[in-house]
Amino acid sequence: MKFFIDTANLEQIKEAQALGVLDGVTTNPSLMAKEGITGKNNILKHYVDICNIVEGDVSAEVNAVDYDGMIKEGEELAESHDQIVVKLPMTKEGIKACKYFSDKGVKTNVTLIFSAGQALLAAKAGATYCSPFLGRLDDVSTDGLNLIDEIRLIYDNYAFDTQILAASVRHTMHVVNCAKLGADVMTGPLSSILGLLKHPLTDIGLAQFIADFEKGNK
Repeated sequence: MKFFIDTANLEQIKEAQALGVLDGVTTNPSLMAKEGITGKNNILKHYVDICNIVEGDVSAEVNAVDYDGMIKEGEELAESHDQIVVKLPMTKEGIKACKYFSDKGVKTNVTLIFSAGQALLAAKAGATYCSPFLGRLDDVSTDGLNLIDEIRLIYDNYAFDTQILAASVRHTMHVVNCAKLGADVMTGPLSSILGLLKHPLTDIGLAQFIADFEKGNK
């Protein structure tokens, strides 16, 4: 499973990259705003800065909701760096734009997916990634992991190339459970990745190893 980090914070991206397990980055307008990145030129520059840190795909989301606007923004994003993946909303216009970019060989990520039917449409339109938001489904008392399972079954049935990018990952167990279900990618905060390092028995064992070494080497 690929590990993406869901942020526009350059320091967090550098920390994840330094860990040696980062495969890419996902962003959205909210994450950009959180970092105070505004204005078209500044946003494009920030995406390039992210691409210069990581080696993998970087999802950059359009703000337009109409087809022509999505095409214009998506082309500008794709031209800014060869690692950019054009991120499109799961709407009628978004699916049309996905097909347009797929036919041109531009990578796409269809986002805000909350049903297996939506994921099927994304795959039919040739999306590189589909992003089911499992955490947001959990927030409304719906099993987000069940959606991942359904999409995996459908994609395997028809050998779709579209990768399942488990989004809105909130914590470490989301990561582990998505891996069990066969999600191709997970994207979440840095904490969800670092959390995989932690286990009290590891801490206890390491402390014991250090204590035993010091006893015999003084």
